[in-house]
Amino acid sequence: MSEAAPLLSLNNLNVYYGAIHALQGVSLTVNPGEIVTLIGANGAGKSTLLRTASGLVRAKSGSVQFLGEDVTKRDPAYIVNKRLVHCPEGRRIFANMTVRENLELGAFIRSDKDGIAKDIEHALNLFPRLRERITQNAGTLSGGEQQMLAIGRALLTKPKLLMLDEPSLGLAPNLVREIFRIVTRINEDGVAVLLVEQNANQALAVAHRAYVLETGKISLSGLASDLRNDPQVRAAYLGEG
Repeated sequence: MSEAAPLLSLNNLNVYYGAIHALQGVSLTVNPGEIVTLIGANGAGKSTLLRTASGLVRAKSGSVQFLGEDVTKRDPAYIVNKRLVHCPEGRRIFANMTVRENLELGAFIRSDKDGIAKDIEHALNLFPRLRERITQNAGTLSGGEQQMLAIGRALLTKPKLLMLDEPSLGLAPNLVREIFRIVTRINEDGVAVLLVEQNANQALAVAHRAYVLETGKISLSGLASDLRNDPQVRAAYLGEG
């Protein structure tokens, strides 16, 4: 999509959990302005890939490049400060803090008070349900609202690249559509997105490019529209064929 240098480049990553070879020579790029989706079965290594990119898991070999810098051995705090932001599976909101306090925590690396206030307002415009519940404790929100809060909190970090891990997991179909609409809107606002999703049909519908990860290896990659029409992908991930 872009001829600029990639924002994120994963190069021949090998990651182990004990004797388990979780990622096997995986390479992947995300360019400025793109939504790239990573699809695959449970246990394929999708979350491990995001955790490696964000510094939570160490690669045994290979490299993670972000904004042209090798961040393979950097800690997660350094990587977040570079504006590579990971919104993990399971939401991980602070249940005993209010919606506003959760959003404010997303801006913990920032000191521009006016900018933070503006970005909180933007998040509330993206997610009107959160505005209605701004003073409620986050633990009282529905699952869909908690997912909205997790994404809103991540946006307060002002990411250049937002990595989303299973944002539609466990949500009702109407909320799934809403989450994917918001992912597209975030991208239109200039944020690149790396999206891990089991809902392959929806993910391929919003993405520019896609990778298929099978048992720790990239088995297919290309334009999302091409993969959506690939018989192998349709049979394995779209419930067709």
